[in-house]
Amino acid sequence: MKKIIKNIALLTLLIAVGCKQDVINLEEPVTPVDTSCEDATAGTASFTKFVAIGNSFVAGFQAGALFTDGQNNSLAAILNKQFECAGAPAQFNQPTIGASLGWNLFVTQPFLSNNTKPILGRMLLQYGKTPSCSTGKVSASPTPQAYNAGVLEALPNPTYNPGFIYGGDRTKLNNFAVPAVTLGQLLITQTGNWGDPDPTKGFSPFYARFASDGGAGTSKIITDAAAAGGSFFLFWAGLDDFFLYSAYGGDPTAAPLTGSATFSAYYGAAVGGLLASNPDLKGVVANFPDIFKMPHFTAVSYNPIPLDAASVTALNAGFTGYNAALDGLIANKVAFGISDELAAEIGTRKVTFEVSCSNKILLIDETLTDLGPYFDGLQGANAITADQRAKLVPYEQVRQTTSSDIIPLATGSILGTAGTFGLYGVSEPVGDRWVIVPTERDEIIAARTAFNASVKAFADANSTRVAFADVDAALEGLVANKAAVMNGVTITPNINPPTGIYSEDGVHPNSRGYAFLSTVFIKAINAKFGSTIPVTNIAKYSATGLPIPSL
Repeated sequence: MKKIIKNIALLTLLIAVGCKQDVINLEEPVTPVDTSCEDATAGTASFTKFVAIGNSFVAGFQAGALFTDGQNNSLAAILNKQFECAGAPAQFNQPTIGASLGWNLFVTQPFLSNNTKPILGRMLLQYGKTPSCSTGKVSASPTPQAYNAGVLEALPNPTYNPGFIYGGDRTKLNNFAVPAVTLGQLLITQTGNWGDPDPTKGFSPFYARFASDGGAGTSKIITDAAAAGGSFFLFWAGLDDFFLYSAYGGDPTAAPLTGSATFSAYYGAAVGGLLASNPDLKGVVANFPDIFKMPHFTAVSYNPIPLDAASVTALNAGFTGYNAALDGLIANKVAFGISDELAAEIGTRKVTFEVSCSNKILLIDETLTDLGPYFDGLQGANAITADQRAKLVPYEQVRQTTSSDIIPLATGSILGTAGTFGLYGVSEPVGDRWVIVPTERDEIIAARTAFNASVKAFADANSTRVAFADVDAALEGLVANKAAVMNGVTITPNINPPTGIYSEDGVHPNSRGYAFLSTVFIKAINAKFGSTIPVTNIAKYSATGLPIPSL
């Protein structure tokens, strides 16, 4: 009550004083003039035509999909906006996709036939319908958004969606980035061949839609880019040579890991081909960040499964026979020819659950010893029946996860869902593509290290024409510091709005994240070529949106 009285008294005072003052003329606020371009120079580089080559990070891919708004804020488009200060034309032509949600590449959807189910597009943070076991609160998670049934604007199939084919002038394109392509795909005609749309041979509908030959299978991404006649280029491709393998849990049948020698050869052929196309051409290349510090690989813990008492009782009873079989092998290791080392391994493979929010994931680990022959030995010794032996088949190479395993973000969406005979990750083990085991983690780390060395070696060998952007160091610094402040905006290395630089898929940046990356490239360009291009004001670009209600 005192506060209300005080406020009324203050209002009365203002009115009384106001009648003795001059009338105030209200005016529209003046927008500050942006003077950042005034002293910009190109240095020894020329930005009269900027050409970009790369994968999804250059194309503007966000939240699991390539969609129009994301393209408008691609890394390449943001860079060109800054290059305008040093002579670049304002017009930067990208193969606009013309889709509001795009086609989600993080979920499996058929595209070679008419899609009768609603198409899933970009992800948004969306609240779940049940409270979290650990917090008791409803949490938000990245959720693909569905088009209305029959809306095919994002279907990457021109037979049913003719609008998927780029209708602009392909001879005037500036951005030749294609989502989810490896270095090898830049160099082959199969990548754009609608006549043989086989992804296992390197085909990508996202290149075929704007290939210079109309998808006839005679053009290549790198030759199209070279033919564009650029004066300056961005080349940032090669991350998918190890990221795709990682996203599929180290499953080489889904996406093989490129060998380091092959990577080096392909890199030299691609960027070397660009440089050879024009002796005056200059550009910037970049290394690759540690993907295992990105939310896509840190958001899901190794023990994320909640179980109540009834579920635990049923599960532990169900695994009694399996655990007893392991005990039988250990107890009779001499008879079955089991070494002490193998006996110790078998002891770690028992499956147990507890009433907790933090149960481990049951998985198939192909690096484990196959216990099939030993289970056969138990049956031969009449220790188990034929029916019991048959029930052990799915568990011949299983264990539960440890803190050394890495769980991709997509795995969280299948845990506890119905599988072939049980619940994935609980009673039915998840397969190789859903977990990165330590040996796979180590080979991915080794590959990235080798790839980065190849990129740096190429830049050093062409130091008069190529700038090197250390994206790895920039993101590593942000992770180490946990946050940074730029242009009055706080940014953090996560998805969390409003500060996170990553989009909802946990690996591709949001618009503000791409703006942040552009500053790394601009600083490298300025240092190499003596240019004075202003770094991007990241406050002008939006971050990931707040969670939306569940449907």
